[in-house]
Amino acid sequence: KVGALRNTISDTLPRYDLQGGASNSYQVVMKPSELTSLKQRAVQQAIDTIRNRVDQLGVSEPVIQEHGLGDYQILVELPGVDDPARVREIMQSTAMLDIRLVVGGPYPDEQSALRENNGAIPPDAVLLRGNTGGGDQAEYYVVTRTAAVAGSDIRDAQPSRDENGRPDVNFHLSNDGGRRFADFTGAHLHERLGIVLDNRVREAAEIRDQIRDNVQITGAFTEQQTQDLSMMLRSGALPASIHYLDEETVGPSLGADSIRQGVLAAVVGMTAVLVFMLIYYRGAGINADLALILNLIILLGFLGFSHATLTLPGIAGVILTIGMGVDSNVLIFERIREELRAGKAPAAAVEQGFAHAWLTIVDTHVTTIVSAVILFLFGTGPVRGFAVTLTFGLLANLFTAVFVSRVIFDGILNRKERGEALSI
Repeated sequence: KVGALRNTISDTLPRYDLQGGASNSYQVVMKPSELTSLKQRAVQQAIDTIRNRVDQLGVSEPVIQEHGLGDYQILVELPGVDDPARVREIMQSTAMLDIRLVVGGPYPDEQSALRENNGAIPPDAVLLRGNTGGGDQAEYYVVTRTAAVAGSDIRDAQPSRDENGRPDVNFHLSNDGGRRFADFTGAHLHERLGIVLDNRVREAAEIRDQIRDNVQITGAFTEQQTQDLSMMLRSGALPASIHYLDEETVGPSLGADSIRQGVLAAVVGMTAVLVFMLIYYRGAGINADLALILNLIILLGFLGFSHATLTLPGIAGVILTIGMGVDSNVLIFERIREELRAGKAPAAAVEQGFAHAWLTIVDTHVTTIVSAVILFLFGTGPVRGFAVTLTFGLLANLFTAVFVSRVIFDGILNRKERGEALSI
């Protein structure tokens, strides 16, 4: 018999095993490999959900990643957050939303609910605590176990106000969820519908008409709470509850020192490059320096226009952009020198220098931009900041190193007399 039961479980529940216990008792438990895989998927889904919520807070370059080896922990670093308590509440809330049929209630306590239901809650229902009035008074509702629609059916959620001007949350269901909800409400007219959020009944109201895809959650919400709840509903529910382990706050002085040192490194590097180009390429070095300075101005202008925050990875992208700009100028200038050594006139040497170096410059920049795009698509937080800075820095460099430098050279050549040497 045990063998037959084990075979049945293996056929119908392949992810579970039959384990024996004391007094001829048996338990159906999940296989260790399946349990490990389930936990890993839950951690990854929680990371994605937390990232969606944090992104909607507007935090610059957050770090959200798995922490520890097999401990199923998540590390969250949020620079510039001035209300950690609010962020903690947003990250911890599972935001599990269900819309269920209300069987009974409200009751003042659990004992009253049991008495009204002949001492036992029906097997197809569950007793949940409610908070529909927004006060501290406890109330309990008996609701069905099966939900009409769930949080996964939500298409959008936005804060709004009810007919009395009080803050509430208005959300829209997907097409499939809207059809199911319309059928459900149409079949249960004049019964009560309960909105259950994180296993608490937030609202219980009579179904007076068929409802399709527009649902409203009212209650004693503040303006900030409706915004946070809307954001959590849009980002989806967490796969499991989160246990908060530890919180540390790093003072702004440490980050400011790091940024200051990064900016200093960029300034020193830029100055050294400008001096080197002047010494090595003489008059043409002024051309290269002007192109590099314009490149930096364009890049910083883009960062300012997009309200981007200059972080350490962003500074690294700026420094790498300077290096790529120098490389482009070296390719062009060395080719011009070769043409001049071959006996060509300055105008022809400049023409050939840009013509031959152009394809190489475009090739190196495009391949680097492709790499930066991949980093942006698959990276997170600081990696994305580095990728964005590098991409726009390279695009600016293509413009300055090729077009601006060529215009400057042409202007110099037009002012020179025929046969006069080019300073390079």
